[in-house]
Amino acid sequence: MRNKRLQSQVTAGRWTLPAVIFICALCWVLTYFLFPGSIASTVLEDSPSAWQPARDFLLPGWADRIVSFLIYATIGYFLIELNNQFSIIRMRASMQTAIYFLLVTVCPKMHFLYTGDIVALGFLISIYFLFKSYQQTQAAGYLFYSFFFIGAGSILFPQFTILSVLWLLEAYRFQSLTPRSFCGALLGWMLPYWMLFGHAFFYNEMDLFYRPFNQLLTFGEFFNLQILQPWELAILGYLLVMFIVSAVHCIAAGFEDKIRTRAYLQFLIDLTIFLFLLIALQPIYCSALLPLLIISNSILIGHFFVLTNSKSSNVFFIISLVGLILLFAFNIWTLL
Repeated sequence: MRNKRLQSQVTAGRWTLPAVIFICALCWVLTYFLFPGSIASTVLEDSPSAWQPARDFLLPGWADRIVSFLIYATIGYFLIELNNQFSIIRMRASMQTAIYFLLVTVCPKMHFLYTGDIVALGFLISIYFLFKSYQQTQAAGYLFYSFFFIGAGSILFPQFTILSVLWLLEAYRFQSLTPRSFCGALLGWMLPYWMLFGHAFFYNEMDLFYRPFNQLLTFGEFFNLQILQPWELAILGYLLVMFIVSAVHCIAAGFEDKIRTRAYLQFLIDLTIFLFLLIALQPIYCSALLPLLIISNSILIGHFFVLTNSKSSNVFFIISLVGLILLFAFNIWTLL
């Protein structure tokens, strides 16, 4: 009976990920012909000032969607490798990548390249090195690399630095935070800024070096959710429901996982809560934080769907698929 359920057929199917990629590619092509330029102008208006000039200089307009799709594909591949390396879902699964592609695809305004895409790639690599530091007696190198990518990402999106607080707390929980590893983390975060300072000093463009620090101290109105666009509210609501269900399952069924895996899952739960709080406190940065939120949610949702096999979970799986379709239709409708 279990094998006849849609949830089991999809999560265990060999062709699930290729089918999802094909469907997502078709949706990207559809949105390209429906909205060839209107989305781009809206997205770019919200881009940080440090990112926009670099994007215009390095990337022609016609390559915007292609590069964005390739970055999402790279993140999807890293999600598979992250699970294979740390056994977060207790099996070699690609469901988290399929979910990630679907969540990105149903938001047409995320099909363009912007700050959150680049930061999300460094975000995922940083998580990889943080996980590698778990209970390592010589964790300074791992934390150095982890914080290096936080520092590099914070040059484009300065508020990314705020995550370093959570990283230190989780490193302490992973029993990898020592005075030596803390210094390694600090040096890792500083290294991108040292390189930026060298460039700015040599070319006499010190404003380029000061800009991330000035933007880090720039705050919007707290809890001003009215500035969020309808599609952002819709995807946040969907992610919140999926997160609550997935997190409850992780906590309730945590005894089935190894201690190391439980620590990783708890980190992802803490990270997702942290990102939700950041978006609620500073909605102005939602567009940059949303790709990070989708990554952490995708792993938790994939963990839930792959490791459950009840009738209720199958019903919830079908409801979530219908919800994705309705969400995509709603986002298309808001752009018409």
